[in-house]
Amino acid sequence: MQALTRLQLALLVPLTLVWGLNWPVMKLGVTGYPPLTFRAISIWLGVPLLGLALVAMKVPFRVPRRNWPELLWLAATNMFVWHACIILAVKALSSGRSAILGYSMPIFSAVIGALLFSTVLSRRGWLGVSAAGVGVGLLLWHEFTDMAGRPGYVALALFAACTWALGTQLLRRTAIEVPTLAISFWMTTLAAVVMSVLALVFERPQWRMPGTATWGAIAYNAVLIFGFAHAAWFYLARGLPPVASTLSVMLIPVLGVFSGALWLGEKVHWQDGAAVLLMVVAIGSVLWPTRPTGRPPTPRMPP
Repeated sequence: MQALTRLQLALLVPLTLVWGLNWPVMKLGVTGYPPLTFRAISIWLGVPLLGLALVAMKVPFRVPRRNWPELLWLAATNMFVWHACIILAVKALSSGRSAILGYSMPIFSAVIGALLFSTVLSRRGWLGVSAAGVGVGLLLWHEFTDMAGRPGYVALALFAACTWALGTQLLRRTAIEVPTLAISFWMTTLAAVVMSVLALVFERPQWRMPGTATWGAIAYNAVLIFGFAHAAWFYLARGLPPVASTLSVMLIPVLGVFSGALWLGEKVHWQDGAAVLLMVVAIGSVLWPTRPTGRPPTPRMPP
């Protein structure tokens, strides 16, 4: 497994905090407000921020025409399905448990990597995936009864996680030779268009001005999620092995659970604490530096 560089660590820490705290923020934002419209507004407000970042860093916007089919496929698997499905799940489920379902992604990523890309996981990799899987199961311990009446939204969140896992594998292997920030900009812009069309088709009669809480949630998502977090994630996903990049963010659903409990009064149980320890094991198994194998050859004495 590959160790994190200083830049990757500097991106991972704020990324984890921003994404983890966003789950109760999203729940507040879509409470009483159409979720697809909420998502579309957030993305459109985040696109100019990404554009300014490209200009400030002198990153070219241009993507060669021959790469656009692959870019569309990357946007579909990393952005379109994820944002549409998960925001609908957040509307129906608790914020913490939506985070758990969404971040079952590393488990799907490991399976997809093994089945479709012949990825061979080390023992530490399987340990991390297993720990993450048990952790997700523990976090869902008290949700099976509640979810029994909403299986469609549970399936929607799991489908979003599975598609995002495929997208992460594809992004790691992309042949598009342009900066990751430019790829992030165009995928975000395309996602804004798709979410706007979905909001127009399904939520047009519900459109109205957002309230104060919804505007606050929109601002959080525009600046921190679409202006920073997605670009940081795509950089990590493209530079780290898929299992390392996905398991490295497994603290996000833990933050989602406990921040939802603090802000929204969602219940926390002992299983949640046990899951925290398992998530730490999962992260450490793929990011802890590996000791060099083998011993240096013993110098031979001259005859």
